[in-house]
Amino acid sequence: MTPNPIPPTAVKPLAGLLLGFAGVVIFGATLPATRIALGGFDPAFITFGRACLAGLASAIALLIARKRFPRDDLGAFALIGVTLVFGFPAFVNVAMQTVPASHGGIVLGVLPLLTAVFAAVIGGEKPGLAFWLWGVAGAALVLGFTLRGGGFVPGVGYLWLGCAAIVSAFGYVVSGKLSRKLPGWEVIAWALVLCLPLTGLGSALTWGAGVHAPSHAALWAMAYLAFGSMFAGFFFWNAGLALGGIARVGQVQLLQTFVTLAISAWLLDEQITPVMLVFACAVALVVWCGRKARVA
Repeated sequence: MTPNPIPPTAVKPLAGLLLGFAGVVIFGATLPATRIALGGFDPAFITFGRACLAGLASAIALLIARKRFPRDDLGAFALIGVTLVFGFPAFVNVAMQTVPASHGGIVLGVLPLLTAVFAAVIGGEKPGLAFWLWGVAGAALVLGFTLRGGGFVPGVGYLWLGCAAIVSAFGYVVSGKLSRKLPGWEVIAWALVLCLPLTGLGSALTWGAGVHAPSHAALWAMAYLAFGSMFAGFFFWNAGLALGGIARVGQVQLLQTFVTLAISAWLLDEQITPVMLVFACAVALVVWCGRKARVA
C-alpha cells in the first residue's frame, strides 16, 4: 500500500534537515570504517556479517517494543533489503579495496541528485527548477573533482561506487516514503529482520574464508558498520526524510563529504589536499543555496 503524501502542515523542513544531518554524520564514517574492516574481513563477509548483527539487534528491539509486522508493506521492505541491506554495502565493500575512502566520500556526493530524481519518479515529490539547478551544480562539482581535481585514476572501483550511489538513492526514497507512516528505526529494523535468514546463512558460509585474524581496530570497525551505519544512522535519516521531504533533506548528504574527509584523515592518514577542501566547500555552498528551493 502506497502511503499518502505528507500534508503541507506536517512538513517540518528544519527538523528534517537537522535529523538528516545527524544521519549524515553517522554515515560519514562508513567508508573509512569499511577500509579498516577490510584488514580483517573480506568484502562478502562484511556485507553479510554487518547486516546479520544489525538484524539480530533489530529483532531484539522490535520484540522489546512489541511491534507487529506491517504486512501491507512487505514489498517496500523487500526493496529496502535489496538496495540498502545488500546492494549498497556490497558495492562499497568491493570499491573500498581500490579507492581511497576520501575519494569515495566525494564521489558519493552525487547521491543527493540521484535521491531527488527517484523522489520525483517514485516518491510523488515535485522539485522546482531552482532545486534542480542547484542539484545539477552539486553533481557537476562532484564529477569535476573525480575527473580532474583529486588525483583521480580511472578504475573499476569508481564504477562500483556509482552502482552503490544508484541503489542507495533508490532505497532512501523507498524507506523515506515508508517512514511517513512508521517510525524511521522501525522501517530499517523490519527490513533487516526480514533479511536475517539470508544474512545469517551468508555469514556462516563466508566465515571460514572471510575472517582473517582481525585486529581490534577491524573488530571495532565491523561493529560500527553493523550498529552505526546499518542501524542507528537510519533512525535519524529516515525520520529526517519523512519530516523535511525526501528531495530537500537528501541534499544534506552533500555535507557527508566533510565528515568522510575528516575521518579518513584522522583514522587512515589519507592526505587531504587543498583541492579536496575547495570542492567540499563548494558542495556545502550548493546545499546552503538550495535548501529553500521549492519542493511540492
